[in-house]
Amino acid sequence: MPKDEDREKERVRELYAHEGQCYVTGIKLVAGVDEAGRGPLAGPVVAGAVILPPYVFLPKLNDSKLVSEKDRDLLYQKINSVAVAVGIGEVSVELIDRHNILEATKIAMKQAIENLGVTPDFLLTDAVHLPDSLAPQKNIIKGDRVSASIAAASIIAKVYRDKIMLELHRKYPLYGFDRHKGYGTQEHLAALAKYGPCPHHRKSFAPVKEAWHV
Repeated sequence: MPKDEDREKERVRELYAHEGQCYVTGIKLVAGVDEAGRGPLAGPVVAGAVILPPYVFLPKLNDSKLVSEKDRDLLYQKINSVAVAVGIGEVSVELIDRHNILEATKIAMKQAIENLGVTPDFLLTDAVHLPDSLAPQKNIIKGDRVSASIAAASIIAKVYRDKIMLELHRKYPLYGFDRHKGYGTQEHLAALAKYGPCPHHRKSFAPVKEAWHV
């Protein structure tokens, strides 16, 4: 086996350390949960929940922010094909504005868990504590970089949300959603200042408030 492939297998196996602590106690249905879209000025917040088979090898699996778009798309397909279960939650800008982004993220995560179709025995989340969870949970800071299940959930959420933003770009091409996915880039802020917000901008976020055209 080539050394690079050997190293990659070892790297990915190390991502199962937190899951492994569950596996040794007999717990197999470990769901990783993560979100995409807390920071953008537009579009929904999306959460993914993924239960992987123990130690399944997914080359290049990592925090979605550290994976190229091409590799994310490939991983999205692979995760959906090998996972025990995949769930997605999506919360609209209206709910984000009504609550706040943290509460909206928790709602999206709960939706994703409910949409798994099976009940997980244990949850691993990327630093977010989910109150009233029926399953025990562990909230891991930068969990998408140290847990295979959370990394897989981050890939699912990111790719799913990016597709939504591409659809929004087709409806509102002036903002460049296809390039920045709603984040507050210089290009996006300039478009906001020039055209004002569209219906999918988060009105409770300061840059959008400032650009609101009465």
